[in-house]
Amino acid sequence: MTEVKAYGTESKEADLKQIKIERRDLKENDVEIEILYCGVCHSDIHAAKNDWGNTTYTLVPGHEIVGKVKQVGDKVSKYKEGDLVGVGCMVDSCQECSACKDDLEQFCEKGMVGTYNGKNKHTGKQTFGGYSTSITVREEFVVSVPENLDLKAVAPLLCAGITTYSPLNHWNVKKGDKVGIIGLGGLGHMGIKFAHAMEAETYMITTSPDKADDAKKLGADAVLISKNEDEMKEHHGTFDFLLNTVPVKHDINPYLQLLKRDSTMVMVGAIEPLEPMHGGNIIMGRKRVAGSLIGGIKETQEMLDFCGDNNVTSEIELIDIKDINKAFERVQDSDVKYRFVIDMSSLK
Repeated sequence: MTEVKAYGTESKEADLKQIKIERRDLKENDVEIEILYCGVCHSDIHAAKNDWGNTTYTLVPGHEIVGKVKQVGDKVSKYKEGDLVGVGCMVDSCQECSACKDDLEQFCEKGMVGTYNGKNKHTGKQTFGGYSTSITVREEFVVSVPENLDLKAVAPLLCAGITTYSPLNHWNVKKGDKVGIIGLGGLGHMGIKFAHAMEAETYMITTSPDKADDAKKLGADAVLISKNEDEMKEHHGTFDFLLNTVPVKHDINPYLQLLKRDSTMVMVGAIEPLEPMHGGNIIMGRKRVAGSLIGGIKETQEMLDFCGDNNVTSEIELIDIKDINKAFERVQDSDVKYRFVIDMSSLK
């Protein structure tokens, strides 16, 4: 085991602070990565505060990791020292179930291993995330980062990026489709960028008129204010696809009325109970409400390659690790456009 610097918390009441953690020794199919940048996801805050009731402390968050390969195990074939790579929300799975064989490791029937707050299959200990100087991950859960992209702005693609790309890709959004991205935040801003890059007619759907200018700068063709009943009615039955990134309990009924017959709204934000849904809003028009969780490793690599080809990255604010507790507060206050990224050199 190797001791490295990290930032973590000992309880839901405590701030994050500098600590030491252990990383496992390099195994034959492992990749050791020097972490250059790590994005700050709202999930990091939920885990730190034990909002979901499953946190094991000490917790080291971070699952939007970009770095450089330090060394590789003897049987690693895809990566070499110096390669630019990324690690997302998971670092292991059974690799044997039907989901894993279908390249959908996020739905592993035996449970995928989270990058943090999971159980390390090799050591039996807790996994620690990217708020640290290095991480060791099996080759199958490492992805290549296109060299033409701004590395610090790549980090959020490993969670916010794949979370929004995957449903757009799975539901085959294409040129000319009318697509609505509901909610403008860390996820929503990536949804706009991807839908625009896919040449869809892209609408930002928001409760806040003051977000219109930002949405258009990000690539939205138009903005629909969901509180404006006349505007909403004008667009009833016209959308081919809706991506709902709202992270809290809300009423989805007004959005369902926007869908065309046989069209789908996919939920990626609110992992909690929603307001009651009126059955008529899906029965009348054979509409669907679906959910989506990140993406498998193969699709994550496809997403990064798409970003390289289309020059898509996240809008970020770069911070030092010492400012992480303040960043957590600002995320909760929606005071970031649109993702914090930690410069991990500030921990060395």
